[in-house]
Amino acid sequence: MTNNDELKGKVNEAKGKVTDDETTELKGKIQQGFGKAKDKAKETADDVAGKINRKADENKKD
Repeated sequence: MTNNDELKGKVNEAKGKVTDDETTELKGKIQQGFGKAKDKAKETADDVAGKINRKADENKKD
């Protein structure tokens, strides 16, 4: 799933390539990396929350 940071990063990277602006291109790559890191952190948090909820549900049954 692409988030806003990744999308903005792709646009900036492309803009930097077209205008031959290495700074803008690098900024775009960094934005994309930040967006991917945010997605990974959210996935991990969701996974942990799911495991905690399943464990809590198991304990309620006992």
